[in-house]
Parts: sequence; C-alpha cells; structure tokens
Amino acid sequence: MKTQSYPKLKNILITTAFLAAVGWLGLYFLFQYTTPLLGPRWLFFFLFMVALSGTSLPIVYFFNLRFISSPPANAIVLIRQAIWVGLFFDLLAWLQLGRILNPVLALILAIGILVVENLIRMAEISRWRPEVDEDE
Repeated sequence: MKTQSYPKLKNILITTAFLAAVGWLGLYFLFQYTTPLLGPRWLFFFLFMVALSGTSLPIVYFFNLRFISSPPANAIVLIRQAIWVGLFFDLLAWLQLGRILNPVLALILAIGILVVENLIRMAEISRWRPEVDEDE
C-alpha cells in the first residue's frame, strides 16, 4: 500500500513567499496609489485574502505536522486551510466596514469555518481507496 507523506517544507515556503509577496506588495501599492472607490475596494479584499493566505500557509503546515491526522494532509488540504484563514479575516474586514462586527459574530464565523473544514476532512478521510501493490 502506498503511504502519503507531508509536502516538503521547501515547496511550502516557495508558495508562501509568492503569495505573501503578491498580496502585501499589492496592498502597499493599492494604499499608496489609489483612492478608495469601488474597484480598489474589491481589489483590497482580494489582495488581503491572498496576503493572509500566503502568510498563514507555514503556520497551517506546522499545525498539521503537530496535530497528526490519518491520512496526513496533502498540499491541497494545506492550501485550502490557508485560504480559510484568509477568508475569515477578509470577512472580518468586510463586516467592520459596515460597522456590524463584534466579538460574538467573529467567534460564530470562526466556529462555522472550523466545522466546515472538519466536515470536509471527514469526507476526504472516509473515501474508499483501493489498495495498490507497489510491486506492480
């Protein structure tokens, strides 16, 4: 039976550097050279999500190394979990613009995202995969 392993840290760090650089540099140029109209506001949400997803990717990687699951999380799972982090903070920024963000709402959103991710992981783990001989 073929065993899965964690992605290499080098690949995670390359992806982190690319996403974080695009996101944070994009936000810098957005803040310096644009006015807060509708187009740049949507661009802010996109770049903020990319920046936070890239920045949180190594943290997600180390959490998955620390809290082992069976099968181990692959690169797609790590990227999805980093995107959840970016989406969470993006939602917080969006709700703060409307002045409706409060700690209870932030906690409800965090719990909801954690529940959805756990349900997705449970569905992935429960899928049947036929055993493949390594000799063939």
